[in-house]
Amino acid sequence: MTLEARPRALALALLGSVLRQRRSFDDVLEAELGQSGLDSRDRGFVRLLVATVLRRLGQLDAVVVAMLDRPGSLRPEVQDLLRLGAAQLLILGTPSHAAVDTTVTLAASSPVTMPYKALINAVLRRISREGPALLAGQDAARLNTPDWLWQSWLAAYGPERTRAIAEAHLGEAPLDFSVTRADEAGLWAERLEARILPTGSLRRTAGGAIPDLPGFQEGAWWVQDAAAALPALLLGPLAGRLVFDLGAAPGGKTAQLAAAGAEVVAVDRAGGRLARLEANLTRLGLKAETITADASRWVPERLADAVLLDAPCSATGTIRRHPDIPVIKGPDDVARLAAIQSRLLAHAVTLVRPGGVLVYTVCSLQPEEGEERLAALLASGASVEPLPITADEVGGLEALLTPTGMVRTLPCHLAEAGGLDGFFVGRVRRL
Repeated sequence: MTLEARPRALALALLGSVLRQRRSFDDVLEAELGQSGLDSRDRGFVRLLVATVLRRLGQLDAVVVAMLDRPGSLRPEVQDLLRLGAAQLLILGTPSHAAVDTTVTLAASSPVTMPYKALINAVLRRISREGPALLAGQDAARLNTPDWLWQSWLAAYGPERTRAIAEAHLGEAPLDFSVTRADEAGLWAERLEARILPTGSLRRTAGGAIPDLPGFQEGAWWVQDAAAALPALLLGPLAGRLVFDLGAAPGGKTAQLAAAGAEVVAVDRAGGRLARLEANLTRLGLKAETITADASRWVPERLADAVLLDAPCSATGTIRRHPDIPVIKGPDDVARLAAIQSRLLAHAVTLVRPGGVLVYTVCSLQPEEGEERLAALLASGASVEPLPITADEVGGLEALLTPTGMVRTLPCHLAEAGGLDGFFVGRVRRL
């Protein structure tokens, strides 16, 4: 196999793991890249290529289908090769000869795809000629959004916002940071060539490897989407207060709480993820107690002044960063996770002292995992009352507030600045 084909071979294997085994792209990428022997440039190309195919899957499949007489008869491996070749030709701007030749070479390397070499060559050459015109005429937002997501967003947000959400998913998300010392935000905005968003997060649009950026080694900041930084801000003054961070990993919110002076207990059932959280806190010079436990059953020795519950969810609000989500998740996952969220919420209430605050958040666009879960808690007779969020608590961005005083961020919010991840944040007070 040629040196040019090796990264594409890994991309082919990763794509198959995501599409047919429904494995997380981040998980398979982490598992395979480290032992691949590829240099940093080729590893970056593998990630970009697979992410592009996942992000533009509907468009690429529509182009491929248009080039075939019997598209339904293709082996999955052949279909994946055509997707990889088409993504290079139509989205990434790879020279035609390189995209076609390396894909054909890759097909020849496996007995499964070897008999389809001529077909792959012919289809990709035709895509090189006719594909750009087909792509230009497509409804990209609709084609790249599975029906179950499109219909659920239509019901929740209406046609205009649904389209705006789907269009926001077509591009990579910018890089956001939270700073360890709030009074140094301006300093690090300048050094990182970033802007300060109304919510206080720093946003950088330029590239660069994260460990090589100014301030990383000094522990001056950590990467955290601006929307993900909102829940911790809504707990109120934190200095000296006991705060439970439930579902704490990967640790961005834990770092926020610790940086604000809280006594933090970070709880997560995944010990490996907690270990990475601890390593990040060490880099930042911050401290928190970490506990590996199921947050729906964990019973502390004393009640907290505040609880932040970041519940497991479908993560449909993070599709810009994780384009595999529409492929590996479905409506059954939403229903299953909603039941887990209800259990977590009901238990979290019991961990807060009377008068204390509970903030509930999910990085999902599905109301079943956000608004509906909080409404169900309030209707259940739990000893809590709503504590509405005000615009000044979210940087004056009234568009982020729901009619009931909760936060609902959408990928199309702050579009002129690069958008936000989709989050729901609700807040209640323990009676």
